[in-house]
Amino acid sequence: MPVGTHRTAVSDDRSVPTPIDYEPISAEESTVVVVGGTSGIGRAISLAFATEGANVVPTSRSEERVAETADEVRERGGEALAITCDVTDRESLAALADAAVERFGEVDVLVNSPGAIARAAVPDVTDDEWDRVLDVQLTGVHRTVQTFVTRTGVESVVNVASLSSLLGIEDLAAYSAAKGGIDGYTHAAAKDLGPDVRVNAVRPGFVATPQTADAYAEGSHRYERIVERSSIGRIGRPEDIAGAVVYLASPAASYVTGETITVDGGFTPSAF
Repeated sequence: MPVGTHRTAVSDDRSVPTPIDYEPISAEESTVVVVGGTSGIGRAISLAFATEGANVVPTSRSEERVAETADEVRERGGEALAITCDVTDRESLAALADAAVERFGEVDVLVNSPGAIARAAVPDVTDDEWDRVLDVQLTGVHRTVQTFVTRTGVESVVNVASLSSLLGIEDLAAYSAAKGGIDGYTHAAAKDLGPDVRVNAVRPGFVATPQTADAYAEGSHRYERIVERSSIGRIGRPEDIAGAVVYLASPAASYVTGETITVDGGFTPSAF
């Protein structure tokens, strides 16, 4: 059963849902588009859906990375479509949506994990850097959601937020602002698009990726602070985030919408 396609029947008075069998955490036979799905957390999400039996469209601006990730999806038994996309370009997004529908017949799940960052403190971040990060990380997500809800039958959207929206991280003012916007956008979109489309988000904590390798290197001061404060006692892995995304997109989460799930190894609760 494609992800998110079932609908819970209700009784005649519309007040009491008719019981149904438990729906599994599965992506079997679904089609999933992962924007920003070729590196770091996005790549792990693409491969997780492939492992769960989905058709996957891992996309980003890099033709090389798209081709490599599509090959990895196929190695895990999934069908893949390799196509690049730029979330700042509506024509590029339309081409992506149309190509996915043409190849697989429909899109069931959209995952938004575009990447853009500017490492600069508030006094130093330029207007160009600020605009670029928000255009990709926040406005780009909005463009993508708009495109897919109007051109496909997508039923589940999962946005990748960030713990920086709650904590604020030094030298990441633009990124923190954009990710804070994702929190609010997820809640509003769930209201606007329900009941046909569920919209949720995951909020990763500190995750070791190629982009964060230097910042979270084992033995560094930041690494030690994170590990000491995390209940799980380690830095996160991209696969830790992917599992939460697969759940939110699956039939098992059919009554979950407008939610942001924090996946940070217990870092946030340890503050209290």
